[in-house]
Amino acid sequence: MSEDRDFLGKEPLGKLLLRLAVPTVAAQLINMLYNIVDRIYIGHIPKVGALALTGVGVCMPLILIVSAFAALVGNGGAPRASIALGKGEKESAEKILGTCFTMQIVISLILTVVLLLWNRNFLLAFGASENTIEYGVSYMNIYSVGTIFVQLTLGMNFFITAQGFAKTGMLSVLIGAISNIVLDPILIFGFHMGVKGAALATIISQGLSCIWVLSFLFGKKTTLRIRRENMNLKPSMVLPILALGSSVFVMQSSESIISICFNSSLLKYGGDIAVGAMTILTSVMQFAMLPLQGLGQGAQPIISYNYGARKKDRVKGAFKLLLKSSMVYAALLWIAVMLFPQLFAGMFTSDPALLEFTKTALRIYLAAMFIFGIQLACQLTFMSLGNAKASIVVAVMRKFVLLIPLIYIMPAILKNNQTMAVYLAEPIADILAVCFTIVLFSREFKKALSKI
Repeated sequence: MSEDRDFLGKEPLGKLLLRLAVPTVAAQLINMLYNIVDRIYIGHIPKVGALALTGVGVCMPLILIVSAFAALVGNGGAPRASIALGKGEKESAEKILGTCFTMQIVISLILTVVLLLWNRNFLLAFGASENTIEYGVSYMNIYSVGTIFVQLTLGMNFFITAQGFAKTGMLSVLIGAISNIVLDPILIFGFHMGVKGAALATIISQGLSCIWVLSFLFGKKTTLRIRRENMNLKPSMVLPILALGSSVFVMQSSESIISICFNSSLLKYGGDIAVGAMTILTSVMQFAMLPLQGLGQGAQPIISYNYGARKKDRVKGAFKLLLKSSMVYAALLWIAVMLFPQLFAGMFTSDPALLEFTKTALRIYLAAMFIFGIQLACQLTFMSLGNAKASIVVAVMRKFVLLIPLIYIMPAILKNNQTMAVYLAEPIADILAVCFTIVLFSREFKKALSKI
């Protein structure tokens, strides 16, 4: 059956990337609407919008950890399944799929219990104040119940796009996003549920997406099917999946650690308004991150399949297309943010003080976004080639070695404006990380190509 996906090895690269990347980028943009639409509505709740937005913003580290576990399994298994298909080993690819499905269920049950028991403690540690904690707890108590839907939808959808069914993968996200957009105003304002309504809308929407994803992967249209005999947790299958997925897990879960570091520093130097602005900054950052990840997901089946099929020129060509596309998108978005910061900030708040503060913070925080396309293109190509070690090194370098120390170093250097100094840590870390990644990628990509 691997010949079913052989268009990945034959179709012209430009046409192929367009065919696969348009739906995956669209899926990521739609997926972005889940959290962003919530925040837009929450930020405009009469009288308490600014505080409610800050309270829900402090939930982001926990939400990022949930999605990071989904990415750990999905990104660890899907490229390996694509490589196996490229080699003509369909049975092996289905074993990977079945193992990942079981892993997602086990992880989601553990996460649900942990989040229900300790979300208040986590939120207080993450920068919630006595003014904002109740909004955060109200959101997380409901969101926690839907963890299994989030895990299975995000994690298993990787296997739909990895087979080349990009439009089906996009529909998985579209179903949930449209449901969320419709339900949010009804539950938040119509039923006067506030932040609880936003959380309930999110988990109902993810539940609908989950039904769609699983019905496809258990059905007859898919090349790789979830089968009962493959639903086991053998160490020989689990460990390679975890090894490859760990770089994306580090990248995404470290966002939660970084959110904690940012929020605690900003609360110290700038108070609730600085933490509220950070919620908006991370939302705008998603405009950059998620479409770039979508481009990478579109290129992943092409690179992985052709690497497995030992087609060197197609691997090289696919990476060059991914790099050019990523750089152009990042540069265009950077120009838009630099020219119109008030437009982006105004999407999330109508509070005059928060709006004015955020305009300045946005330009500082995203000052180096124009080069971020290089970082993600290289890192996602490492994933597509199954190079777990290099991908982990790149992720750890940017987040742990550079960004976290800079969050605390910059306010000590720029004492005249310590709040903005905290935001400045992000672009400095980005510039240094991209320089490191270019050097490492040049070496590792040549090695990978020489093997085929």
